Amino acid sequence: MVSATVGKGAVLGAVVVALLAVPARAATGQAHAGTTAGQARTGAAAGLPAPDTAGLRSVLRSAVAQGAPGAMARIDDNGAMYRATYGFADRSTRRAIGGDDRFRVGSVTKTFSAVVLLQLADEHRLTLDAPVNRYLPGLLPDDRITVRHVLSHRSGLYDYTNDMFARSVSGFESVRNKVFTYRQLVKLSLAKPRTNAPGAAYSYSNTNFVVAGMLIEKLTGHPVRTEYENRIFKPLRLKDTFYVHPDKKLPGRYTRGYLTPDTAGAPLVDATEQTLSWAQSAGAIISSTRDLNTFYSALVRGRLTSSARLAEMERWTPVNSTTAYGLGLRRRTLSCGISVYGHTGVVQGYYTYAFTTKDGRRSLAAVATTSNNGTVLDTMAGTLESAFCGKPKKAPRDAAVAGRNSDAAPAVARN
Repeated sequence: MVSATVGKGAVLGAVVVALLAVPARAATGQAHAGTTAGQARTGAAAGLPAPDTAGLRSVLRSAVAQGAPGAMARIDDNGAMYRATYGFADRSTRRAIGGDDRFRVGSVTKTFSAVVLLQLADEHRLTLDAPVNRYLPGLLPDDRITVRHVLSHRSGLYDYTNDMFARSVSGFESVRNKVFTYRQLVKLSLAKPRTNAPGAAYSYSNTNFVVAGMLIEKLTGHPVRTEYENRIFKPLRLKDTFYVHPDKKLPGRYTRGYLTPDTAGAPLVDATEQTLSWAQSAGAIISSTRDLNTFYSALVRGRLTSSARLAEMERWTPVNSTTAYGLGLRRRTLSCGISVYGHTGVVQGYYTYAFTTKDGRRSLAAVATTSNNGTVLDTMAGTLESAFCGKPKKAPRDAAVAGRNSDAAPAVARN
């Protein structure tokens, strides 16, 4: 049985108003929906249309119909909270996915890594335009590659995951229990030609944020886990956010993630438990929709870096007609003309979108519990449209969004 819930309530400190559930019927089976009376815009972010909560539910239903076992989303809107879930957290037990479930966020980790390095720049322990080799002598073959190039994906360093996950299931199974060092991952990259000269072009590569992790550990003398915890997790009280490596299990209550095989009709692979050592500082953080909204809102409001460093983070390199990349941060312009700021995440079993408005007053985090399924990836982009653009003026196709995410390649766990 498929289940669905949706809630809207005011957030007062740590207290969320509970909602009464009432029965309803969904297209994919029996459903349960909790709602509040009316659609008042109390607390809505200034200048934005009210979130399209019906559209949000439609996106999640579509993602499940297209192959994701479960999907969920949360909007925090200047004091109001909207949350929707659909499908299962565990296909074997048939437990319904819950809005507080934790999950692997994949490349959303990159923003956390960038924040730590920007804080080190604020502390005058790092210069963004200095060569990486100043801090990690001899690591890279070109002294022209700077810290800024690494954080903006303009280093030209080849993405080793292109080869590692050329086949989704066999590639995953070959590394799910392995523990790599950072230098081993960089060596995999350097075995291939670089994609461009330093600074010449944007080319997304997980190698860049492996190097970022190495910089964090060299400059602080601490593991990246310690720096994430002391600089971000604890100050923001992110109770569901952890850096778990090389342990394979997710802590607490979580939703499982399922990898879609390359062969049509083959069964989904439960990819939840893995070391994620192939990604580390490029993708190993675990979080929740609540914590991701808190993080990105705090970031754009200047709670994590100086205004000067935040401005550096928001120096954009165009990616395509709708997206641009800063330093570990993405800007995405939606169909209604609104730009939102955050990151996407692809890791085996999970697709994540986490974005906020320029002022941080409205944030969305959403996840579907599958990967290697481009249709679901595109559909989940519709959560951004529903959260920030409101109800469409024209009736859209059910949750469809045109345009593949430019940084996600088939069978490659990157974004």
